[in-house]
Amino acid sequence: MKTGLVRIAVGVAAAAALAWSPAVAQQQGPVQVVSGVSYDYIDRWDVDRLNKILTTDTPQFAGIPVSYTPATNAVRLYRVTYSSVVPERGNRPISATGLIAVPELDGASFPMVSYQHGTVYDKQEVPSFPDKSPETALMIAQFAGQGRILIGADYFGMGHSTEPEGYMVKQSHQQATHDMLSASRAVLEHMKLSATKLFLAGWSQGGFVTMAFLERLENAGVPVAAAATASAPVDVFVALNGFLSFPRKNDASWVTTLFILSSFSFENYYGVPGLARALITEEAFEISRKAYLRQPYDAADIPTDLRKLIRAEYFDPQFFAASAYGRLVAATTAYRWIVKTPVRNYYGESDEVISVRLGRLAMTYQRAIGRGNQQVEAVSTGPTTHRGTFATAVPQWKTWFDGL
Repeated sequence: MKTGLVRIAVGVAAAAALAWSPAVAQQQGPVQVVSGVSYDYIDRWDVDRLNKILTTDTPQFAGIPVSYTPATNAVRLYRVTYSSVVPERGNRPISATGLIAVPELDGASFPMVSYQHGTVYDKQEVPSFPDKSPETALMIAQFAGQGRILIGADYFGMGHSTEPEGYMVKQSHQQATHDMLSASRAVLEHMKLSATKLFLAGWSQGGFVTMAFLERLENAGVPVAAAATASAPVDVFVALNGFLSFPRKNDASWVTTLFILSSFSFENYYGVPGLARALITEEAFEISRKAYLRQPYDAADIPTDLRKLIRAEYFDPQFFAASAYGRLVAATTAYRWIVKTPVRNYYGESDEVISVRLGRLAMTYQRAIGRGNQQVEAVSTGPTTHRGTFATAVPQWKTWFDGL
């Protein structure tokens, strides 16, 4: 997970690595595709490596045994750099990064899966650094290793981005994923490849982003074959209020970081000076600030008791709802539109972060509309933890996608 990745981009090594694709010429540095879009070769993962991810690495990461369809082809990995804008900051231009994984197969057209990653604590534990992202590695092995193109945005502030992190900032998440999809299609065209059906998938934070991305694509009339999530906090107000007002015995000790990342992100992206300081206790503020900025800090110093992190008044539901932070949290939803695409939200019955009812919320909401919108289905993965829900859902995603 923490091993560095080798960037191969020059000389004979690059020529050999890219020789399979006639559209990619030997050159130094990134391959420029169109204005604002370029890509770099990262690595080639062979079938043995992909199957080790499926049989050894992922069960260790998730803590449970899971059976996956074995990989059948090698995969080429590329980091995509693309231009984007920050909607919350007046569409200020920025640069963002993401991953595109291309199956090493004959043919010019493949289905595409866009994967949205979960919450991470290192800027490089994201798709474009696949060696450092176990969740991305699983998606590469299970989907790209089975003849699908896999893409994934790093989100603003992550990967090579120089922005502050935009954690759970909805429009920025939508912008990052939308522009990554456009950039990936430009890269594929340069490689003389194309994508057929588009599928969306995401875990945890990425489940929220997947639903937000789907909303953006449906509004734009972009067809999506299906979307699947695991442990998706589709209503952030429901999730955070649960930790504050109705805590469960199995709530994860690290949910304090959700308040840290979201409060500083909302302060930066929505332009509300002092928002994080108003929420976080004086004693915990400096360590929280360092954690958000990814400055050196001791993770053991992050409070695991919410009452040591959050000021006492926020445990009053009315105060929380009326606060500047609470109002922004309440606006952070990704299920309140008429969903047209087939969606499956997978949830775990022992998930220490996402409650069962939150996991089922999007379906409940859609089916409460008139005679009921049947496009959204909630699917239990059994008594699984947060990681276990993801690991268990992935092969079910694949089976469902394959049948469409």
